[in-house]
Amino acid sequence: MSNGMLRRMRECGGLTKGTALRLLLWAAAGIGLLLFTFWINDVEKLPLISRQGQTFEKARVLEILQDNTVEDGTRVGEQLVRVELLTGEKKGEQLDITSSAGYLFGAPCRPGMKVIVMQSVAGDTAIASVYTQDRAWVLYLFGILYLGLLVLIGGKQGVKGGLGLVFTFFSILLWYLPMVYRGFSPFWSAVFICAITTLVTMLLIGGFTKKAAVATVGTVGGVLTAGLVATAFSLLSGLSGYNVSDIETLMTLWNTLDIQVGSLLFSGLLISSLGAVMDVAMSVASSMSEILAQNPGMTMRELFAAGLRVGRDMMGTDSNTLILAFAGSSVSMLLLNYSYALPYLQVINSNNIGIAVMQGLAGSFGVVLSVPITVAAAALLYSRK
Repeated sequence: MSNGMLRRMRECGGLTKGTALRLLLWAAAGIGLLLFTFWINDVEKLPLISRQGQTFEKARVLEILQDNTVEDGTRVGEQLVRVELLTGEKKGEQLDITSSAGYLFGAPCRPGMKVIVMQSVAGDTAIASVYTQDRAWVLYLFGILYLGLLVLIGGKQGVKGGLGLVFTFFSILLWYLPMVYRGFSPFWSAVFICAITTLVTMLLIGGFTKKAAVATVGTVGGVLTAGLVATAFSLLSGLSGYNVSDIETLMTLWNTLDIQVGSLLFSGLLISSLGAVMDVAMSVASSMSEILAQNPGMTMRELFAAGLRVGRDMMGTDSNTLILAFAGSSVSMLLLNYSYALPYLQVINSNNIGIAVMQGLAGSFGVVLSVPITVAAAALLYSRK
């Protein structure tokens, strides 16, 4: 945008100097992130396993040729089904294939059901089977329903929140994963993602305001605190990213691509705690901004004390958020431990329990300590004219 265009828009009353500066900053940041995205994704992935001749295609079940349901209603063995391919080079062709009765692969097929077919072709021989039910449309549907509900109830702020959510998703997909794949530290890559997504989300919701700046400082401070607590917990307990259940598969990445798999546990903790910490930081920053607006004559000390009182009320409920989230994700493991009546010393010292406790407590440390960080930043920044 030329200086002449900016001047003419200002003369027409359509664009102030501050607005023009903000637009230029947004444009510069957008161009920078776009260039970074192209660069970080310009990588040739090393195939870990050979998928030559293997494809996944959509298909529709036409007929059940041989069912595997027994008298008590359970399924044993495989189904033999006839399907019509909906995608791929053989679109429109009909195949007679099997569908496993397993819980991880296969699907209990019925006529009209859409499935994903896995094909393996070697020369003139082709082997196909039902991989799973086609559920992609369900994921898209509920995602769209959520965004629609967010906009319907939240209005303009809901639109901004939805944009922030989409930005966060693509930040992980387009930046975090390629950075880790290229050999960057997963921990500091997660810090970068948390910082950039927090900044964009806060600017979308709060604009170029002191409130957005305070909430950003509080969120980044809380997330970094969670990472530091997790690191200290790891050093004292002997737990690390190499104690996770899927370490054998992850070691393939380390041996082949030199990916720092040991730090994935802690980077995941930062990302998982980001939402709760961001919520607390923005709530505190917004409350303190409103308090000062109602009492413009408050001193920095008085504003700090008022912010702490507001923050303490939030701690009472938000301190449970991440602990309950990680506990909920570990319900299967907890039930197995309970059912097998494992000894207390075995349970409390197991890797899985230790990691779950570390994730819940470290994230909660971040939530709680983000309150004084946000309050201090707000008291300092809001009191300045």
